[in-house]
Amino acid sequence: MRILYVQASFVPPPADPQNDRFFLLSEKIEGDVLQPVWFNTPEQVEAVFGPGSYPVYSVGRFRYHWYLSALNSSPLGRLSIFKFYLQKGLQICRERKPDCIISYSHMTTSLVAGLLKLLTRGRLIIEIATSPKQVYLTMRPRPTLSDRLMHLYSDISLHLSSWLADRAHFLCPQQLAGYPLLRRVRNSVFHEFVTVSAIDRSPDKDESHPFILQVGAPWYLKGADVLIKAFLRLSPDFPQVKLKFLGYFPDVAKLQELMQGSPMIEILGAVPNREALRIMSQAGILVLASRCEGMGRVLIEGMAAGIPAVGSNVGGIPHLIRENENGFLFPVEDSETLEARLRQLLSDRELRRRMGDRGYERAHKELDEKVYVQEFARMVEVTVRGGE
Repeated sequence: MRILYVQASFVPPPADPQNDRFFLLSEKIEGDVLQPVWFNTPEQVEAVFGPGSYPVYSVGRFRYHWYLSALNSSPLGRLSIFKFYLQKGLQICRERKPDCIISYSHMTTSLVAGLLKLLTRGRLIIEIATSPKQVYLTMRPRPTLSDRLMHLYSDISLHLSSWLADRAHFLCPQQLAGYPLLRRVRNSVFHEFVTVSAIDRSPDKDESHPFILQVGAPWYLKGADVLIKAFLRLSPDFPQVKLKFLGYFPDVAKLQELMQGSPMIEILGAVPNREALRIMSQAGILVLASRCEGMGRVLIEGMAAGIPAVGSNVGGIPHLIRENENGFLFPVEDSETLEARLRQLLSDRELRRRMGDRGYERAHKELDEKVYVQEFARMVEVTVRGGE
């Protein structure tokens, strides 16, 4: 089977093919990827992916087609990305028509993919990567007019792309709950891609001084303020426990204000994924207090490292955290319940170990890259064949 993949993220793919999902998908599928990136020059691409990797970079049976300077957010810049998707997509379809077009995100990329479907009479899958009901409305305490307009645009795009699509990739069964017009959307439900096999479970973790870790940005969307409130209340009873944040926070001053000068809270900033995984492997508890979340790839990473998790009951988080099995859930923005769950885990080393074990087992049996490849290929096959 051959696909054309319309990528929304400006983040370059991993330089190591073993961590590239399209390299692993090459076992069952081939195709082309339209990839906007934040690089400005061909030399920057080739510095990462090697000589000759621009304008087309081959990995396995897939080819990346680059669009540079994707961070240009001006109207002309956005229009040029749209033009790249359309022109390059049509060119690829003329050279060799794919069996299926796939769009990451239900927004602009899905509308482009939908147009490509209409022009080529192909089949279309959209991947819904977030929780549409909360998207843009949970970026800050009071949504701005711009936030509300973007949420409206998201809803319009969701409905249009879902109606155009032959199938959707859901991260959890109830991802479109609350959208009555979309109840009959054909869907495949499976997790995001994570190289679970490459994540180590630390054998030398200091369980006598466990620290709490939250990974991700922006901080308000990820509920860092909720976690800080809970931590400041429990900190006097657990004086050796630290709280650490990993992520890029351009508005870090507000986050520091919420910390109230506590020496037990650290902001580590953004680090490469390998370093983030090393830090995570040393954590005692992983927290994802998000106000909006499609699934939370970091939860799979934490489970693969054998870390118990505490997460808000929003989006796809309850699909990964099984209450009292590999972690705890709490109502979104409820810092009191979050505090209680953290106290329970901090007070019971055996509970942390047991929950970590259950998460580790599930990640390596149900959520690893082999399962992802199988589910993705099955999704493409049933779409191409026109099945349910």
